[in-house]
Amino acid sequence: MTNNENAALYFVDRHLKEGRGDKVAFREAAGQNRELTYAELAQRSSQMAGALARADVRPEERVACIVLDQVEYPEIFWGALKAGVVPVALNTLLATSVYEFILRDSRATCLFVSHELLDVVMPAALACGDLRQIVVIGGDAPDGTMSYGSFMQDADPAPVRDVGADECAFWLYSSGSTGQPKGVRHVHGALRATSDTYGAQVLGIREDDIVFSAAKIFFAYGLGNAMTFPMSVGATTILFNGRPTPDVVVDILAQEKPTVYCGVPTLYAATIAHLNKTGVPKAAIRMCISAGEALPEEIGNSWHALWGVDILDGVGSTEMLHIFLSNRPGDVVYGTSGTAVPGYDLRCVNEEGEDVAPGEIGELLVRGESAADGYWNKRDKSRNTFEGEWTRTGDKYEITPEGRYVYCGRTDDMFKVSGIWLSPFEVEQALSAHPGVLEAAVVPRRDKDDLEKPMAYVVLQDGADQSSVLAELKEFVKQRVGLWKYPRWIEVVQDLPKTATGKIQRFKLRETV
Repeated sequence: MTNNENAALYFVDRHLKEGRGDKVAFREAAGQNRELTYAELAQRSSQMAGALARADVRPEERVACIVLDQVEYPEIFWGALKAGVVPVALNTLLATSVYEFILRDSRATCLFVSHELLDVVMPAALACGDLRQIVVIGGDAPDGTMSYGSFMQDADPAPVRDVGADECAFWLYSSGSTGQPKGVRHVHGALRATSDTYGAQVLGIREDDIVFSAAKIFFAYGLGNAMTFPMSVGATTILFNGRPTPDVVVDILAQEKPTVYCGVPTLYAATIAHLNKTGVPKAAIRMCISAGEALPEEIGNSWHALWGVDILDGVGSTEMLHIFLSNRPGDVVYGTSGTAVPGYDLRCVNEEGEDVAPGEIGELLVRGESAADGYWNKRDKSRNTFEGEWTRTGDKYEITPEGRYVYCGRTDDMFKVSGIWLSPFEVEQALSAHPGVLEAAVVPRRDKDDLEKPMAYVVLQDGADQSSVLAELKEFVKQRVGLWKYPRWIEVVQDLPKTATGKIQRFKLRETV
C-alpha cells in the first residue's frame, strides 16, 4: 500500500508533526493527578504495539478491554490499532456470565482489565481457553496474570501497521437494550468519518476545548466524545474512572472547567434535581450534548434555565458509531432530535419499505460512512440491519412538516391503543414533565378485555408526595398528549432497569407485566 490509512496516524502521531506534542491529551479527574500528553501517547501507544507483538498477539486477533476510563485506555486502544490488533471495548458494569459470553464470542487472545474489576472478570477469563494473556492495570497482578507495567517494560516501539481505511480496526458490543449483546465490527475509516461530520460540523470541536464525557469510552457515544473528537483537533479530555453521579459530575464541571460536556438524559435529569438543591457552581461549559435516548423537552428547558447553555440532543447507535441526527448550535428545538448531520442521509419507511409522509410514523434508516462492517457471527442479523448502504436503526420516528425528526420509540416498544400507534416515549415525556416525577417508563399491559393499554413505571423526585402525584398523573398526561394515551396503571419504583449507557430496558419491564 502506498497510503497508510491506519487511524492512529491521524488521531495520534499527526499531532507531533503539527507541534502539539506537549499538549495534554488526557487528564484524570477527581484527585488522580495523572496526565498524558500527545507526545507521551504517541510513544506509549507505539510501545504498546511492540509489547503486543512481543506477547505474540498477532494482527487481526482480538484484545478485550475491560478498562475504566483512565490514561492506560488510550494507550491500549491506539497501540492495538498501530499493531493491526483489534481492541474490543467492553462495558465495565457487566456480570461475570456476560463477560464469559463475550470473551468466548469474540475469541479474544489477550485481556486488559482494571484491577478494580478483577473479582467479576477473572472467573469469566479463566473459563475462556482462547485467552493467552491477562494484563492487570493497577494493583497487584494475581497468579496467572501480568501487571500492565511488566507487560510494557522494555518493549521496543513498533512501526504503525500499514492498513486500508476499510480494514477492521476495533469492535464494540451493542448495549443490550433489547437482549444479548452483539459484536459490532468497525473499520479504520469510520473514526475519521464521525469527527469530520458530527465532531467538526455540529459540535464544532476546537483545539482549546476541554471535554468531559460522563458516558464512558466503552460506549460508542463515549468513544467519540472522549477520544475521536478531541483528538481530531488536539483538544484535552478529562477522564473519570468512577460512577458519574450528579454530585461528582457537578464537582468535575466546577473544578476541571470542561468547555464541552457530554451526558445522557437520565443523568441530566438527576443532575438538575441535584442542582435545584445545591445551586449552580461557576463553570466554563459552552456546549452540552446528549444521546443514548431521546432527551425529554422538560429536561432540556430546565438545564438551559440553570446554565444558560443548550443541550444538543442527538441520535446515534453502536452500528453507526456516533451521532447522525442532531439538533445543532442556534437550531435547538427540544422535543425533537433535530435534522440529519452533514454527511448522513435519512429515511423514514413503513413496513413495506416506502417513505412515509410528514406526520406519519416510520422506521428510521440512515446512510453514512461510519456504518459498521456488520455483526460478528450473526449473518441473519447483519443482513436484516445493514441493507446495502442503508442501516436500519430500529427506531420509530415522525418527520414534522419543517423536516425535524421526532422520536416515537423503539420498533419493539411501539404498540397500538384503540387501533392507533402509541409512542411510549411521548407518554414518558408527559409523565416526566410533572414536577413530582424524576423519570418514567411506559410498556403495554393487557386489560380485562385482553386489549393493550399503557402502563407506567415512575421514579418520584426526592420529597414528592406519592399519593398526591398519583392522584394527578393520569389527568396531567391526558391534558398534555391526549385522552387515549394516558397510562391506565401507574406503579412507583425506586429505579428503572437500564443499560450501562442509560437506556431504559423496557423489555425487562414488559417481562414483569
